Amino acid sequence: MIPALNEERSLPLVLNALPTDRLHEIVVVDNGSTDGTARVASEGGARVVVETVRGYGQACLTGIAALDVTDVVAFVDADFSDHPDELPRVLAPILENRADLVIGSRMIGDREPGAMLPQALFGNRLATWLIRLFWGVRFTDLGPFRAIRSDALRLVGMADRDFGWTVEMQVKAAKLGLRCVEVPVSYRRRVGRSKITGTFAGTLRASHKILWTIFRSALRRSR
Repeated sequence: MIPALNEERSLPLVLNALPTDRLHEIVVVDNGSTDGTARVASEGGARVVVETVRGYGQACLTGIAALDVTDVVAFVDADFSDHPDELPRVLAPILENRADLVIGSRMIGDREPGAMLPQALFGNRLATWLIRLFWGVRFTDLGPFRAIRSDALRLVGMADRDFGWTVEMQVKAAKLGLRCVEVPVSYRRRVGRSKITGTFAGTLRASHKILWTIFRSALRRSR
């Protein structure tokens, strides 16, 4: 699953790097792009699903609804900051029946200098510390490169439509007692400018939504 918004330049690199022999299908969710994202996705062998309502979580929800029957769903960003060829590393704990959810952690992997801005590093540390404080599950990252068993994905009941998508999945998995594992993944400077941490407004909106998602879930537990 690849949510994409105006990633015409980077998406072909992502598609070419994916180990297609391990995949049933590749779904690119075109989230209202105004460039050739849908075209290059189709040319690269992906199935294109269109979602014109903007939002990372919205794109993921639409993509999930369009999936064929599958055992595992993997998510990777379209900006080529992740290393798609490392997908077997992310899938391994699930295929070996050691995990229900696997997070590709940029914090414990090889990270290119400058690939993550200071605000992203701080936000990750704060959010994962709060998850450990409230639910006792240790994460180091909210990274988008991840895989989850399809039955676990149905169980968590994802609902977030924008910036809270990744943290919602991890919080719900922790609350449900799912087997959560992190594996180290590599991370590089993205192609183009980040639509979230690359702008001050985007950083504020994402930070607010992530913290709100965590504290809302914690308050529901206490009640």
